[in-house]
Amino acid sequence: MQQIRSQVTERDGLFELEAGSDVLDSPRYNHDMAPTKVRERTWNKWHITALWVGMSICVPTYTLGGVLTAYFGLTVGEALLAILFANVIVLIPLTLNAFPGTKYGIPFPVLLRSSFGILGSNVPCLIRALVACGWFGIQTMFGGLAIHLFLGSVFEGWKSLGGTGEVIGFMIFWALNLWVVIRGAESIKWLETLSAPLLVAVGIGLLVWAMPNVSMTELLAIPAKRPEGASVVSYFAAGLTAMVGFWATLSLNIPDFSRYAKSQKDQILGQIFGLPLTMFLFASLGVIMTAASVKLVGVTVSDPVTLIGHIQSPVWVAVAMALIIIATLSTNTAANIVSPTNDFQNIAPKVINRTKAVLLTGIVGLALMGHELLKKLGLIVSDVSLETVYSNWLLGYSSLLGPIAGIMVVDYFLIKKQQLDLAGLYRDDVYPAWNWAGFLAFGVPVVLTLLSLGSDAFSWFYSYGWFTGSALGGIIYYGLCVMRAQPSAVKSAV
Repeated sequence: MQQIRSQVTERDGLFELEAGSDVLDSPRYNHDMAPTKVRERTWNKWHITALWVGMSICVPTYTLGGVLTAYFGLTVGEALLAILFANVIVLIPLTLNAFPGTKYGIPFPVLLRSSFGILGSNVPCLIRALVACGWFGIQTMFGGLAIHLFLGSVFEGWKSLGGTGEVIGFMIFWALNLWVVIRGAESIKWLETLSAPLLVAVGIGLLVWAMPNVSMTELLAIPAKRPEGASVVSYFAAGLTAMVGFWATLSLNIPDFSRYAKSQKDQILGQIFGLPLTMFLFASLGVIMTAASVKLVGVTVSDPVTLIGHIQSPVWVAVAMALIIIATLSTNTAANIVSPTNDFQNIAPKVINRTKAVLLTGIVGLALMGHELLKKLGLIVSDVSLETVYSNWLLGYSSLLGPIAGIMVVDYFLIKKQQLDLAGLYRDDVYPAWNWAGFLAFGVPVVLTLLSLGSDAFSWFYSYGWFTGSALGGIIYYGLCVMRAQPSAVKSAV
């Protein structure tokens, strides 16, 4: 006989839910969104380290140094320092927002129900989902190009397909990504675990290939592309903000992964071991490889897929492209599909299961890349480049996501005191449908960010958007929650 009321049990600081009919019959619950059982939390610190290595070693990371020198006016040395500092900074919201996922086994959308409301959680979820779908499309474009070059190295006639071959490669890689995620969290865990050492080995191999063809002294001495005599502080801070924005998305939905961690210690150590150094070293490799590309292949090439495509040996091209396909797959599945899959389910868990949500993610990502795909097919002509879109997203969307990160941390640690009603997060009778404190705390920084775009005096608010947004969002949320609690406290005292 099915129990009516849900029961919550605790084992070594980890909570799990024995769902009764009050939760099982709720429209806010399905199996995929349910809290993980303690026995399902099998990811140790090395699995989480591998997750971050797999996500960090990708084409966009490789190009970060170039983005900072070309678009943010930094020297090579300043750019690499900005990348290292940014990833140390982003560890703070990553580890803090991972805590409730590990303790309660809940994904990101369910955690948001505490700070934005049971229904209101869908708004920040969909903002996060749109960013992820965009990144999914961009990464799939890189993976599709790698497949195209791989097939071109194996079948001579494939090269003649040109842009059409790239589009076919895109669709093959698109389908492969969706298949991995539909298979579930364990398939992602093993993909990341197996690919991480392989990707590190590839990075070392590329470094050995490039180092004889580049002078580090000359590379570090290249002057910055900023006005002569301009202070480095404002340029460095803007670049730092953009680099924080690179993983600002994961700092929100890290509970999607920490819900599988064995303990808080595992999730903390795994993230410390896996993120900052990997990002720094692979971005450094990108700078070195780009500098060496002139001697290696005769022209300056800023992304590894195109660089390796210049190699004359079909065998080495095929091997290298296969490795890049693995690298991009390990990044894309974890970083860009898991989150929107959970976010879309949160809209209507009884209607949208994991498979449907994965397919919806794929369709949105495909639509967002429609312009680029039509260009490759020769059906439209446009000067809009994928690199420009990519660099603008880093700064713009980090400004929108910052307040959400601040609100989540304040809600869990300061307002809820790390105590959540686990069963109540899946029902309609504990948390409000819409938590207007969360929306006001989110809306004010976003409006100020948009207004600062038209003001030279307040342009810094946008340039440092993640920092200003997260701090202001957290402060406003805390103030609103404290003011709301005071009347009830006075009443009970009387």
